[in-house]
Amino acid sequence: MTMRLHDTATRSVRDFVPKTPGQIGIYVCGLTVQSVPHIGHLRSGVNYDMLRRWLTHTGNEVTFIRNVTDIDDKLLVKSLQGGQPFWAIAYANKLVLDADYRALNVQPPTYEPLATGHIPEIHELIGELIAGGHAYVSAEGTGDVYFDVHTYPEYGSLSGQKPEDMLSAGEAPERGKRNAEDFALWKGVKADEPTDASWPSPWGRGRPGWHIECSAMARRYLGAEFDIHGGGLDLTFPHHENEIAQSHAAGLPFARYWVHNALLNLGDAKMSKSLGNVIDVEAVREMGIRPVELRYYLGAPHYRSRIDYSDDALREGATAYRRIEGFVQRAVEVVGPGRPKAVPPAFAAAMNDDLNTSAALAVVHDTIRVGNTALAESDETGVRAALTEVRAMLGVLGLDPLDEAWGGGDTGSDLKPVVDSLVALALEQRTQARARKDWGAADSVRDQLKNAGIQVEDTPAGPRWTVGEQH
Repeated sequence: MTMRLHDTATRSVRDFVPKTPGQIGIYVCGLTVQSVPHIGHLRSGVNYDMLRRWLTHTGNEVTFIRNVTDIDDKLLVKSLQGGQPFWAIAYANKLVLDADYRALNVQPPTYEPLATGHIPEIHELIGELIAGGHAYVSAEGTGDVYFDVHTYPEYGSLSGQKPEDMLSAGEAPERGKRNAEDFALWKGVKADEPTDASWPSPWGRGRPGWHIECSAMARRYLGAEFDIHGGGLDLTFPHHENEIAQSHAAGLPFARYWVHNALLNLGDAKMSKSLGNVIDVEAVREMGIRPVELRYYLGAPHYRSRIDYSDDALREGATAYRRIEGFVQRAVEVVGPGRPKAVPPAFAAAMNDDLNTSAALAVVHDTIRVGNTALAESDETGVRAALTEVRAMLGVLGLDPLDEAWGGGDTGSDLKPVVDSLVALALEQRTQARARKDWGAADSVRDQLKNAGIQVEDTPAGPRWTVGEQH
């Protein structure tokens, strides 16, 4: 079955046909590491990770590039305010971002370019635009270089806006521009910015504008034309609009499909550091929500559906995942972990239908219902069939409870064998108390384990324990 994806450029869901069959190039705009990430940022990581996993599962070789913007206006302001080098702030925040991606089982990209590491490529592309009459150097002698929006008639096609209706891109201060809509390709040095935030260029010392970075890095790693350009919906304008303009003006076919994920909102506004309405991974952990449950919450809605965050909705997502996890644990006790097999046709159809993870997870839950019936009827063949299908689907979504990323395999934790032994000792004491019909002592052991966050369930195979709430 051919996969179909929503293309923002055509405003339609259309067949996804890669430039080269079996080989797919994806460029996703990563974060500007001016601060530590919040879960709204991480939604994009989860969405495109699921897309990448599905494309790989269906037999494609995927080159996945996700950049990091490690210099911008806000970073420089923080550098001056805090007395730290801008690059030190960026690096510290990137370390947190990397850890959060690992916690959510987001696969590392094929390559993760930094904007500051690609100054020569940026210079080359700006030079081509100037030579083609699409960019100009400020007449004020500041070293600023701007893209002339009026030289590109298709400007506004991605976002559906007209240049005359657009406001300035908000990059300040701006000197010597011909038109308010023009955007910066190179920013000359300014007296109120850190002295280490500039590089030599043919137009004077300065630093790259935000938009030119991605066009230059995409060409460097994916070539003049590639398959998918992704990012959050809020990047459609001005960032992606400007990428298209400068890339096409330079003669690059650029992205064949533009795929945008919707945002995660808190109240009526998107989650934003500048608004002060953010929740990060650490805050979620403090709520008793594990990273795997957060991944489920972020990945369950369709990627183009807005998520309106609430604590209750997050806990409901965690409860739904624990039901999945509970079935896998019970099934493994009966038939062993098995080996995941092909995903059901209904799951494949959902994933091919514009990455409809919501419908795909409905297939997972339907299969679990069948598996639970088989468990109740002691039908080991039915249990095994359901388990292998469920694990295959969850593997594609990065949610398999037996994945080592979630501690389902060899986690390498020094504490795990210790905890296993202590819980086993407590359960043995409880079993002995029950055998001598000392129900008070048995209940006391169970209550003490519960107070420690360990839930005990009596099964035909013996007591089974899990960490967290029992649902």
